[in-house]
Amino acid sequence: MSTLVPPLFAGFVDDAAVLAPGFASAPDALARHREHVTAWYGPLLGVFLLPTSETERDVPLGDVMVGLVNDGPIAGLPAVIARLRAAGVGLGRVEAAVARRGEDPQPGLDELGKLASTTAGLDVYAEIPLSWGLLAALDRVAQARAEGLSIGPKFRVGGLAAELFPTPVELAAVICACRDRELPFRLATGLRHAMRHTDPETGFTHHGFLNVLVATLLATDGAEVAEVAEVLAATHPVPLVEPARSRRDQARPLWCGFGTTNLLEPLTDLIRLGLVDGGYS
Repeated sequence: MSTLVPPLFAGFVDDAAVLAPGFASAPDALARHREHVTAWYGPLLGVFLLPTSETERDVPLGDVMVGLVNDGPIAGLPAVIARLRAAGVGLGRVEAAVARRGEDPQPGLDELGKLASTTAGLDVYAEIPLSWGLLAALDRVAQARAEGLSIGPKFRVGGLAAELFPTPVELAAVICACRDRELPFRLATGLRHAMRHTDPETGFTHHGFLNVLVATLLATDGAEVAEVAEVLAATHPVPLVEPARSRRDQARPLWCGFGTTNLLEPLTDLIRLGLVDGGYS
């Protein structure tokens, strides 16, 4: 048995088992995470996502690489980071919301920019609402990166209300805006399956991670918003599988990845579509 996860999918999926809607206990989630890491598909995994509130408990993190998801004031992050580092925790990055929908994201970006400038060896992701002030916020992040800060944007593409799911055109515009500013980005919430689909229980239409991946590949090749949106809106895998298959041996551009509460769901889809070979050589 050997690892058969191609470079295009390396570090693609973060383990969000303790976040909504999973809400697994941290010890149970960590035990499963360690099993995933040592499995043949281990290279598919990114970090173990942990809310800052969980760091106040005695969580046995050991040698697990952690992505810290802020669920408190941004001002409290330096103390949490210092405490984790003093305990020897491998901390890969920090993600923090900079505003609620309809609020000005600039003050929150100021705070995260200060964190990025004073915390070496840590990737910082600013969760920016897909609403008013977005483009100005992306300009601000691009400026900070040009000044040498390790900071990038993160966007939610789902949630508990229909307005939290961007349309294909809206998401395509965001992807192209990041492309134009050379901003690597992360996505959160709702990306469970490869293809765009409607949840029969909620009626919400979720974006597919394969749609987003191929759309991002197309955007980095110079496609316009309408072309990218067409890929995001596709509901059949046939036109999407070959573009991904043909780039399997290349590093994934622009889109850093996403988190899910069930790592086996995206893995199963990738195997079913023939993009990952199933663990046997």
